[in-house]
Amino acid sequence: MSKNAFYRADAARMALEEMELYCATHPNSPSAARRPTLSIRRGLWIALLGPTVENGIVGIGFTVEGALRAFDSQYMAGLRFAE
Repeated sequence: MSKNAFYRADAARMALEEMELYCATHPNSPSAARRPTLSIRRGLWIALLGPTVENGIVGIGFTVEGALRAFDSQYMAGLRFAE
């Protein structure tokens, strides 16, 4: 297994731990209820619920927490728009 594979696995584990901490701290948030998937692209964290960024609810941030906060904001904005 390559050194990069270990790094990716460690980064993924740390991201999931950060998400668990965020959800425990914000138990009533959309992130805690919906558990978006996390990924990282070009140094930005992406929290996504749906098939694609174009067809889902997305939050983007420099940290996992930032992405989850942005996701929560977008989710709530979508609910307000639907009313």
